[in-house]
Amino acid sequence: MLEDQIDPYRPDPARVYDWFLGGKNFFPADEAAGRQVAGMWPGVRIAARANRAFLHRAVRWLAAEAGVRQFLDIGTGVPTEPNLHQIAQAEAPDTRVVYTDNRLIVLRYAEALMTGTPEGETAYLHADFCDPTSILDSDRLREVLDLSRPVALCLNALLHYIADDVESGVAARDLVAEYVAALAPGSYLLITHVTPDFDVPTWERIISGNRGLTGQMGQVRGRKEILAFFEGLELVEPGLVPPQEWRPDGPVPPEATPEAVSMWAGIARRP
Repeated sequence: MLEDQIDPYRPDPARVYDWFLGGKNFFPADEAAGRQVAGMWPGVRIAARANRAFLHRAVRWLAAEAGVRQFLDIGTGVPTEPNLHQIAQAEAPDTRVVYTDNRLIVLRYAEALMTGTPEGETAYLHADFCDPTSILDSDRLREVLDLSRPVALCLNALLHYIADDVESGVAARDLVAEYVAALAPGSYLLITHVTPDFDVPTWERIISGNRGLTGQMGQVRGRKEILAFFEGLELVEPGLVPPQEWRPDGPVPPEATPEAVSMWAGIARRP
């Protein structure tokens, strides 16, 4: 569902995540929600930093090693430098990036802050992940990205906000499969997702709590469920691992343990 106005009195996941990262683009309601989440999940701010660091390494690898020159980032969130396009275009200035989010505040910040290199292009699309047609058939997306050529689809910390719809029978994995099917061979899928696998008692409390009060609605999934998003694709080594363990190119903070971070991360290639 597209957000058509900014409500400062209701916590928003994008702004709460900005608080987790130590940003400045949040309201008191978001900070209160973030503190409530941190009370249940003490490692949440560590997890946000570990997840962000993974994204930086992964995008650098996709651009420099895998040779990807097109990125579709869905569920962008409030811009936090360095942003995806800055990392990718630092490796390859002709990289083209489309950011997508359904929250109006993200659009406002993106319009003001996200500018790319002259050689490449950076665009923003106000659309909803749960409506793939609104993204894949968008004229703006087609102006920037050539879907007949490889694209890196980035679903970073997004899918745990997408619950499977029992009434309609549409599961999050069906939506992911629809996006992947629209991409050319040689494309990549990047996913990070929270999990209860490393700290079951903490996540039992989180799942049983009233997550509506924090704006953190969605669905928590285990490793097997997250692996299902990559069905038919070739996982890039080292496979599905905690984000801090995916090709670390420097020291990993000791506080970024699997239990604290409670996430899985992985990249896979469409053959």
